[in-house]
Amino acid sequence: MKAGSNFLNAVSAVALSASMVVTGGSFATLVSATVAEAAVIRSIQVRGASRVSADTVKANITITPGKNFSNTDIDASVRRLFATGYFSDVKISVSGSTLVVTVDENQLINQVVINGNRKIKDEKLTPVLRSQSLGPYSETAIEADKQAIRDAYASIGRSDATVTTQVYPLGNGRVNVAFVVDEGDRTKISQINFVGNQAYSNSRLQAVIVTKKSNFLSFLTRKDVYSEDKLRADEEALRQFYFNNGYADFRVVSSEAVLNEASNEYVVTFTVEEGQRYDFGEINVESTVEGIDGDELKGLVESRPGKIYRARDVQDTMSEISRRVAANGYPFARVTPRGNRDLGNGTIAVDYLVDQGERAYVERIEIRGNTRTRDYVIRREFDIGEGDAFNQEVITRAKRRLEALGYFSTVNISTAPGSSPDRVVLVVDVQDQSTGSFGIGAGYETGNKGGFKLEASIEEKNFLGRGQYIRVAAGGGENSRDYNLSFTEPYFLGYRLAAGFDVFKNEDDSEDYYSVDTQGFTLRVTAPITEDLSTSLRYNYTKLDYNSGDLDELSSPYQHAVVNGPWVRSSISHSLTYDTIDDRTLPREGIFAQITQEFAGLGGDSDFYKISGKARYFHTLLEDADVIGSIAVSGGHMWGRNDVKVFDQFTLSANDLRGFESAGIGPRATSTRDSLGGTTYFTASAEASFPLPFIARDSGFRGAVFVDAGTLYGNDVKTVAADRVRGDDMSLRASVGASIIWASPFGPLRVDYAVPIKKESFDEVQRFKFGIATQF
Repeated sequence: MKAGSNFLNAVSAVALSASMVVTGGSFATLVSATVAEAAVIRSIQVRGASRVSADTVKANITITPGKNFSNTDIDASVRRLFATGYFSDVKISVSGSTLVVTVDENQLINQVVINGNRKIKDEKLTPVLRSQSLGPYSETAIEADKQAIRDAYASIGRSDATVTTQVYPLGNGRVNVAFVVDEGDRTKISQINFVGNQAYSNSRLQAVIVTKKSNFLSFLTRKDVYSEDKLRADEEALRQFYFNNGYADFRVVSSEAVLNEASNEYVVTFTVEEGQRYDFGEINVESTVEGIDGDELKGLVESRPGKIYRARDVQDTMSEISRRVAANGYPFARVTPRGNRDLGNGTIAVDYLVDQGERAYVERIEIRGNTRTRDYVIRREFDIGEGDAFNQEVITRAKRRLEALGYFSTVNISTAPGSSPDRVVLVVDVQDQSTGSFGIGAGYETGNKGGFKLEASIEEKNFLGRGQYIRVAAGGGENSRDYNLSFTEPYFLGYRLAAGFDVFKNEDDSEDYYSVDTQGFTLRVTAPITEDLSTSLRYNYTKLDYNSGDLDELSSPYQHAVVNGPWVRSSISHSLTYDTIDDRTLPREGIFAQITQEFAGLGGDSDFYKISGKARYFHTLLEDADVIGSIAVSGGHMWGRNDVKVFDQFTLSANDLRGFESAGIGPRATSTRDSLGGTTYFTASAEASFPLPFIARDSGFRGAVFVDAGTLYGNDVKTVAADRVRGDDMSLRASVGASIIWASPFGPLRVDYAVPIKKESFDEVQRFKFGIATQF
């Protein structure tokens, strides 16, 4: 009796008040309790539930029989029940010692269909819908789904797409839902304007941003699709461009896109303030961390007094110092640059302060926005994980790695408070972009069996969203066939090791007196040493079937210089690569250098040692005119043992020395004019590229002028006594020419026209060449 009296006293002290709550687009009457002292109920009764079980309702409320509850618990229970999406109305009241939960169920969706969508298929739209078959019908979810479909169309440039719904009752509380899409016309970008820019022209700045004006290829590139995210990314691209060219005070005042509804075209306008251009002033490194001497860290400084101020140099310096200090046992150390402007001299003195930062740990890494790329592909670019010490420089380095992958149009990393003051949540926002490409190339082979040669390739840099690289290529002409397959796993066995293979088969019957079929494979693995330096190891297996054919037609006493195959070459090779190129598609600054050594003799018929190297330096000659200069050199030498085969020696391709055919220069057999290759080669090249005049820079067309020089000499191939070898001296060849380069939607294409200005009479010339643009 006493317990029952206490319960009745508690209930009598509760003043019940009714309030209207708008949730999920429906009105729910919530009877909440203003509690004088906590109430207790003995049982829960569910009313109105038919398809949803009473146990499911009870599982989604926070009130338990026998335990105290308050109005806060009632509010939370109502919210949780609405959040399930199964109910259009919820009422909670107390009747004696019983909590009564009265619900009105939403209708159940039998089937969801999308009609009118031609540009975006069902398999891409269905995953973004909250309304699903056998799920509850909710007006809130329907409105969210309509917006999701509109957003999907806006991402392909159809911002005026409209979405309506049709609901078909089936009885027994079930309905069919149809989303009807009117795709509308594709929006375009007619103009991109800049206001306030003095140092750089509109055309130069248009080349910096991602958004492009509409042109005849926009339906393939989709670079003329307007979105707020792209506009924010363009603002950041402009800031980085100016910051890295000395304009430390630069800011984007505003950016806006105005839609002309009559023409369905956007006009995009960026208003900027450039500010003054600065050089680096005095540079110092100070440390307040015990055991860390600032003077010893000065050797890590990238910025130098008198050089143009570049934010990239400051960031690289911070990264190097942070990495060194962390390696010395100070994971929480913080590197802060302090800039002191001297407006009169136009310099910025930079002091790098190393201090002991706050102790903070990464609670979790939250990844958002990736619709195609797997989470683990993004996570593995971070050198830290959950529970590790938070270090801002490590985060910045991860951001650069993610951007360099080329999988995302935008990458943004921010922080949010964790569950305690010393916990940080990393929030990674990315936006996937297309990573596949189709390439096509062509060339013309001279000689009696010459003719056009074509090649087509398909390349995917983010295969199935796993970050894997795959390329398939096939080509040929009237007398040749080429097939290639390449695959790379960038994180082999979970380590930062890029492992992969190449399989190839080539058939060549283009020469007069011989044919050669080549097939084989390469196994390779590449490991990073630093951010810019890497090392690679390869195993190479090649089978060459050389057939000299019927030589009866050759005049006596000449005989063929090369013994028929097949031959097998089995070798291992090792490369060291230094790469600071800023952009793989259109390099403007940086160095690419590589040295390779190869040893053959692991079985097979070849036995030699080769060493070769190449380097190319890029530098912007005229910033506003976007004139880019480059200088390249290469060279190699081989030491052969026993019987050196003709295909073991070096040959120069048409890319190494433009104006000449592949294997068009160097030692050659007099009887058949067969190329024998050479034991030593050197090449040098200078080139300047520039936007083509009278053609919009957004089209991706550039011109180039170049001069190439090189030589290939020396011969270790044994020939028959009656045959002679010519062209084995160091005679120099040279050519000059011009090119048209197009950053096409199918990949970078290039047309070269070169005229040899120094050659030998027996050299094979190829003035015109069309194919994939290669830089390295």
